[in-house]
Amino acid sequence: MTNTVKTVNHWIGGKAVEGTSGNWGPVTDPATGAVTTRVALASVEEVDAAVAAAKDAFATWGTSSLAQRTTILFKFRALLDANRDAIAELIVAEHGKVHSDALGEVARGLEIVDLACGITVQLKGELSTQVSNRVDVASIRQPVGVVAGITPFNFPAMVPMWMFPIAIATGNTFILKPSEKDPSPALKIAELLAEAGLPDGVFNVLNGDKVSVDRLLEHPDVSAISFVGSTPIARHIHTTASANGKRVQALGGAKNHMLVLPDADLDAAADAAVSAAYGSAGERCMAISAVVAVGSIGDELVQKIRERAEKIKIGPGTDPTSEMGPLITAVHRDKVASYVTGAADEGCEVVLDGTGYTVEGHEDGHWIGLSLLDHVPTTAAAYQDEIFGPVLCVLRAETYEEGLALINGSRFGNGTAIFTRDGGAARRFQMEVEAGMVGVNVPIPVPVGYHSFGGWKDSLFGDHHIYGNDGVHFYTRGKVVTTRWPDPSDAPAGVDLGFPRNH
Repeated sequence: MTNTVKTVNHWIGGKAVEGTSGNWGPVTDPATGAVTTRVALASVEEVDAAVAAAKDAFATWGTSSLAQRTTILFKFRALLDANRDAIAELIVAEHGKVHSDALGEVARGLEIVDLACGITVQLKGELSTQVSNRVDVASIRQPVGVVAGITPFNFPAMVPMWMFPIAIATGNTFILKPSEKDPSPALKIAELLAEAGLPDGVFNVLNGDKVSVDRLLEHPDVSAISFVGSTPIARHIHTTASANGKRVQALGGAKNHMLVLPDADLDAAADAAVSAAYGSAGERCMAISAVVAVGSIGDELVQKIRERAEKIKIGPGTDPTSEMGPLITAVHRDKVASYVTGAADEGCEVVLDGTGYTVEGHEDGHWIGLSLLDHVPTTAAAYQDEIFGPVLCVLRAETYEEGLALINGSRFGNGTAIFTRDGGAARRFQMEVEAGMVGVNVPIPVPVGYHSFGGWKDSLFGDHHIYGNDGVHFYTRGKVVTTRWPDPSDAPAGVDLGFPRNH
């Protein structure tokens, strides 16, 4: 029996639109390695068509009432909630993560939809009256126009929802360019938005590769670009879009450290390290990829991590007993494995080597086991690079100060965590560490929707973090209006409006 390969096209102007470029990309089931889908890759002309549809829609959506926007978003939220499983199944099929993890991704995206449903509070302006004689000054915020989001493969539902709910709630129209590796969740979201009553052209999905990205970066009718991905691409996005006069928020890569002090609860720290390093197969920018063990607790901590890691069940995301799935592609799997196979030559102690792992009955899947490297020197490639896979490095430090200096010496500054029972040490750490998101006995400190997500240093390019108040500010422009109205008592002579002339 021949497997049928489905086709994923674009969503432009409120409907599915067939790709016309003649270029297609393969989408594989990571658990089997089989190509299950082909996705249309947009041409420059197709990008222009999507931008034109969004520009036409902005003419009316940008001046629509807040009540209209939030009513639609409330309906969308209900549909999204009702379709959690359907979206999770698409994520499992194309990304490979386990079903429970995929459901968690949808839930975190829902947080931002909740924020967008209440956008009226964030869009309240400011008013100063009588700044001079009969002069008032008001500050208001207005949408920027057509905005685009370029999102990564690792969270094909959540990361787009970090962007478009706030963008459209504030009056913009949106073009989503999802990862071509797992595009189906984006199309499902587009269908739900249409079902909720979103006007045609307000939300568009443009599948593609570098051709479509470069056109969006240079298109004169695109006002803002949001991006989440690797640091080299984030830097390119920021430089190119800024040179073309666009505002940009470009979130890059990470090497998140977890500092474990000698007084920490080592069982809790080991649980957290395993969850944060190996959850979602390590394919997340907030994964803990480096544990810094301070003082004499290193050997015991590594042993506890190893014991837990060896019990993790790896298998297809459709198997409810699986705790970790495969990697997104075979190429990525091989790249991740190369950091482990070369680790010993760079001075690392290989405690666990997951590079030979496979799953019976799914031998062609993109499998890799859990790897644990100890006594990792800072010069090792496994430490220097963002691996984006289930590889955990353990480094040793004699003191808090040495551990802090090690973390602050990293070129990345996305997230970090400290495990300790000492409130004073924790307070010092949160003030002194050079990272945008800090966890205290919390290994993956992703902020809730009403705070903003973003890092420092090579983990963020641009001035705005994503979602929360920063997201609202990014998708709106400030305007200050100064007003003077003549008093009715100043009416021309001969006209008496009945106001007393007593001031």
